[in-house]
Amino acid sequence: MAGKKKEASLQMPSVLNQHFLQASVTNQEQWEEMLATKGLTVVDVNQQWCGPCRAVVSLLRKIKNELDDDLLHLATAEADIINALEKYRGKCEPTFLFYGGGELVAVLRGANAPMLQKMIVEELAKEKLVLEQGGERKVVQDNGLVNDEIKEEEEAPQQLDNEESITVPASKSYTVAIVKPDAVAHGKANEIIMKIQDAGFEILAHEERTLTEVEARDFYQHKAAEACFQDLVQFMSSGPSHILVLSQVDGSASVVPAWREFIGPADVEEARREKPESLRAQYGTQPLFNAVHGSEDSDQASRELAFFFPNFRAASATEQDGEEERVERTLALIRPDAARENRGDILAQIHKSGFSVALQREVMLTEEQVRQFYLQHVEEDYFPALLRSMTSGPVLALALARTGAVHHWRSILGPADVNKAKEESPDCLRAQFAVEDGPVNQLHGSASHEEAEREIDFFFPKQRTLAVIKPDATEEHRERILEEIHAGGFSVTQLKETALSREMAEEFYKEHREKPFFGQLVEFMCRGPCMMLVLTKENAVEEWRAMMGPTDPDQAKATSPMSLRARFASDILHNSVHGASNEQHAEEKIRFIFGEVCPDAELNRDGETDGTVSAEQQDGSADENTGLSRSQSEEMSDTRHQQHESDAHGSNPNDGPEHSD
Repeated sequence: MAGKKKEASLQMPSVLNQHFLQASVTNQEQWEEMLATKGLTVVDVNQQWCGPCRAVVSLLRKIKNELDDDLLHLATAEADIINALEKYRGKCEPTFLFYGGGELVAVLRGANAPMLQKMIVEELAKEKLVLEQGGERKVVQDNGLVNDEIKEEEEAPQQLDNEESITVPASKSYTVAIVKPDAVAHGKANEIIMKIQDAGFEILAHEERTLTEVEARDFYQHKAAEACFQDLVQFMSSGPSHILVLSQVDGSASVVPAWREFIGPADVEEARREKPESLRAQYGTQPLFNAVHGSEDSDQASRELAFFFPNFRAASATEQDGEEERVERTLALIRPDAARENRGDILAQIHKSGFSVALQREVMLTEEQVRQFYLQHVEEDYFPALLRSMTSGPVLALALARTGAVHHWRSILGPADVNKAKEESPDCLRAQFAVEDGPVNQLHGSASHEEAEREIDFFFPKQRTLAVIKPDATEEHRERILEEIHAGGFSVTQLKETALSREMAEEFYKEHREKPFFGQLVEFMCRGPCMMLVLTKENAVEEWRAMMGPTDPDQAKATSPMSLRARFASDILHNSVHGASNEQHAEEKIRFIFGEVCPDAELNRDGETDGTVSAEQQDGSADENTGLSRSQSEEMSDTRHQQHESDAHGSNPNDGPEHSD
């Protein structure tokens, strides 16, 4: 046994190398090696979404330099990855575990710098005494964790009831808070979240995500007339943000003004003058990059809640029968004539009515797709006119979210008959935006919650794309890139790490075989293991390419500074990640790497998927989301997809490695 421990300690420089002040433990094997290390090891336990506390990293570096002791080891470990730290998952409070001889000898909760420094010095002295004199270590148990477990057991029945949603009690108000991309990029998100909690705010929901430009534009639609609007949209879609739903622990009457007081004025200079302790004064750098966002009033908080958390349940103050109002989605269609003439006015009415636009796309429908969507209306007298209208130009499809979305949207649409709408409800949308002498109304709304979900699936089917984390990034940045993928709302339905043979790499990049950089590209891709992933999301191909950024890292840094290539790539060849250029290309590469897999297969806990299907089954099957065959579903692609495909195939065949992604 002693021999095994000695062997493990000899291997430890790969994990706790003395040349590095703080090592990152990223898997169970490294964790076990760490426990076998001679001396005292201090582990900063953190969550994947926030990483280690930056302020403490600097302190630990200082302590390590001052003590300069080979028996002191510092490490970070993500609770999400290490099995031994499972009980710490989902806990925001910084936690430091002290290990000696593989045993837990001390625990510190909270980023208390003086206490941390004092404990490191004391526990290191104790460990030296044990090693020199052969005494017994005083093993401890994390009492705070034990208390949490007791509390969790007591609350278990209630948690089971609320597993699928979070409810805001009628006695509490809520607001939406955003830690913006500038604060996240500077590593301040965790620090800001700690200050939020210390100030008495309760975090009811928390999600890290990167907004698309469409989402950012829709979220800030109320600022569309301002000169800075386009810059604001680009900034908010430039990198990950942390979205939080806040209430107050003490059940204050309104959390909105309390939160806005805490963050300070939007203008950073004004915040520094008038509210120097506010978050914007401390973390903002200029008016646009002011670190945090807060809802302006309770109505805006409700709209923003529906935008980011459509499944969030809000208990109504007037509820007497125990039922809850659920934020739900409904499908809205703006038919071609109205989309051409009145799009802006209709969207303004939608926002004014308290809806947020969760999904949006403009699409040209074929006759077959219109017949499929309106299957129950095909035999009606008005259907030929409806068919002509729906195929006369692009239709604007919207997934709208708010409490009671289905009922509220239909109520403001008015009667389906245009003449009746004009006579009985002249202020309704169908009356306001009717086409002169047109027999068909210009707006559609789902009739029920169930119909809404089916119709949303029809217009916004899930899409798959292939993502590759290349050898350079697999070695250095894999975990961070995977974190970004999940934060971006992608589902990873297939994943495997593999070292490509030369033959596989040549086949994978066969379209570049005649280009001068082909040999260099193949050699690089065979250098080490790659991480292959199938990503699923609405508009997955384009969203993944946007997250990657331009192929040339220099261009990426200039135009998309928060993209993966801007942050992790070193040059055009070593550009970290690969993505399919269009949906057809994605399907071909997925089949090449993974074979014929079920499009809806989900990863199980071991990283494996359930079930495969044959090529005959896959080619002949109908798309579950649209009811159309795969070829029909691919026809209904948004104009941005078509433009992107055109760009991808329009490159000069003599171009350099920048087209090798």
